[in-house]
Amino acid sequence: MTSTIKEKYQKEAIPALKEKFGEKSVMALPKITKAVINIGFGRLLAAKNTKDEERKLIAYVLENLSEISGQKPVLTKAKKSIAAFKTREGMVLGAKATLRGKRLYDFLEKLINITLPRSRDFQGIPEKAVDEGGNLNMGIKEHISFPEISPEKSLTILSLEITVATNAKNKERGLALFNLLGFPFKKQK
Repeated sequence: MTSTIKEKYQKEAIPALKEKFGEKSVMALPKITKAVINIGFGRLLAAKNTKDEERKLIAYVLENLSEISGQKPVLTKAKKSIAAFKTREGMVLGAKATLRGKRLYDFLEKLINITLPRSRDFQGIPEKAVDEGGNLNMGIKEHISFPEISPEKSLTILSLEITVATNAKNKERGLALFNLLGFPFKKQK
């Protein structure tokens, strides 16, 4: 099964981007390079009292993130101790998965067509979510909007941060790429 986002990029986006930016080479056009899915759960971990509760929470997060991403996530740890945040150096604070290739396109397809429409009060991605480097940064408040996650079996609601990285040179090129690929941006008034 080939991803329709990849097909859309090759058949529709490349010619449109060539025309819009006046580029002759396909290599000069913006392209999605990777997506990083991140769950920070340091606050939830700080509330747990025993090591057993901490292990259960970490296992729960890793299981959910692996179901969402389709691959094994990596734990992220604190680089230094910060007393105000009650963190110690080496303490587990989150988990992330970096997607490339087929998994990237499958995830984006699921994100655009299933997850975002299922999100509560979703009215579109704001254009300011695309940074000056042409990368899209967005948050999802409830991980249960993904179809793989069963809300009945969820211990707690987790929020996700998703970064879709491109090789676009600026915000304009990144926005053009995302619009051509069908990302649901908010309508301008």
